[in-house]
Amino acid sequence: MAYLNDNYLKLRAGYLFPEIARRVASFCDTNPDAAKRLIRCGIGDVTEPLPEAAIAAMHKAVDELAHRETFRGYGPEQGYDFLRKAIAQNDYRDRGIEVADDEIFVSDGSKCDCGNILDIFGHENEIAVMDPVYPVYVDTNVMAGHTGPANELGAFEGLVYLPCTPANGFVPEIPSQRVDIIYLCYPNNPTGATATREQLTKWVEYARQNEAIILYDAAYEAYISDPALPHSIFEIPGARDCAIEFRSFSKNGGFTGVRCAFTVVPKTLTARALNGESRPLHPLWSRRMSTKFNGVSYPVQRAAEALYTQEGSTQVRALIEYYMGNARILREACMEIGLEVYGGVNAPYIWVATPPGIGSWDMFDMMLEEANIVITPGSGFGGAGEGYFRISAFNSRANAEEAARRIRAMDL
Repeated sequence: MAYLNDNYLKLRAGYLFPEIARRVASFCDTNPDAAKRLIRCGIGDVTEPLPEAAIAAMHKAVDELAHRETFRGYGPEQGYDFLRKAIAQNDYRDRGIEVADDEIFVSDGSKCDCGNILDIFGHENEIAVMDPVYPVYVDTNVMAGHTGPANELGAFEGLVYLPCTPANGFVPEIPSQRVDIIYLCYPNNPTGATATREQLTKWVEYARQNEAIILYDAAYEAYISDPALPHSIFEIPGARDCAIEFRSFSKNGGFTGVRCAFTVVPKTLTARALNGESRPLHPLWSRRMSTKFNGVSYPVQRAAEALYTQEGSTQVRALIEYYMGNARILREACMEIGLEVYGGVNAPYIWVATPPGIGSWDMFDMMLEEANIVITPGSGFGGAGEGYFRISAFNSRANAEEAARRIRAMDL
């Protein structure tokens, strides 16, 4: 008899976004007229076309594959040198951050990397996650067997939850207990909060003092407009000795359907083997990529490289400004009807407190039924998310303006 991985049985009933899809589908089936005017501000998927520079690069790369002389088969699992160099140079070295080309690992998504990184860590680690939290961080640890069961509030035994509230600006306090692996995400999904240099410095100092490792999700760093805010954990002195950074082309270049991202693993980063010996993580992640991944396709990597050209950079900036314009419109609409609003300034997400006495899923149903708008209930991001909901700015301008109009018309 074959046995399954019992850890999957500990997962809560349905991943957040499939549950949203199920509820929306049910509503549309019973309300076909309302379904036609539905505006989706839930899942953070982009809506606008790819930058022209990326499209041209993909066409050129496909044409190369049409000829024997320029055809390419398997590429390097860690990413082509041309893209790794473009990333390291433009995102890091040009900004005064020490990152070598071969410390960049190109993948098909940050979501994948945030889960796959657990392959190189043992079961002995005490793991800390922000609360509210991007569900992937929690669920992949459950799948890997790093937790016990969930309690009635959805918190899993064995994880350390770091509360993120308006009182701390949605940046968690340093824990009183020792932890070994810390998930941090800034700009934050779901709250739209950002972390200051001083706040990240405290986390780096803690990690170095406790030989902990920070898993830093910077998928939305391109949306930071405040020059005082750090875009990378590696802007903080000492972070190369205690952090791994995840980034993506999904939201800045519109690659959600194209799939391309990267992870930065410094060669100086180490962890302990069971025999107490300190070993570098860089070769382990490289081995993991070589064993379980065959690399991102050549046309996609050429498209990602094109985003760093002068033309591509201008087009990426225009996309970001477009979505942040949506964020301003939606944020202001919520504020005008008296809702307590966070985020939406240096991030494409608006985090909104529900009116008193209304739960997160109740607010989801209300927005769906009364305004025909899909939002994301805060409780889907953890216990501390209850009493909030997330609005995504990834939409057309027309939809953002119409959604804002409907929000203003709601009787809350």
